This record gives sequence, structure tokens and C-alpha cells, in this order.
Amino acid sequence: MINMIQFLEQNPTLVTLLKEKKASLVGVTELEQKAILESYDEELCLNNRIWQ
Repeated sequence: MINMIQFLEQNPTLVTLLKEKKASLVGVTELEQKAILESYDEELCLNNRIWQ
């Protein structure tokens, strides 16, 4: 999973495609993919006190 997140950090355009449902992550469940995409949601990160 860490490798997947590192890959997405290096390829931010893929995050956009995943959010638009134009791509998918092979071997990752829908729930895991949702969690990964939520971690890239800027609004969520800004509102989460743990990250500040």
C-alpha cells in the first residue's frame, strides 16, 4: 500500500483520473481506493486538526 501511495504522490495526474473514475487501482478494493482518494482531498486535510 505504501508503494501505491508513493506512486500516486509522484503521479498526481493519476489522482485526478481516479477521482473522475477514468482509472482504477488494480488489487485495491473500492473502500481502500476511497480512503486513498480522501487522503488527497485538500479540504479534508485542512480541516483535520491532526495534520496541523
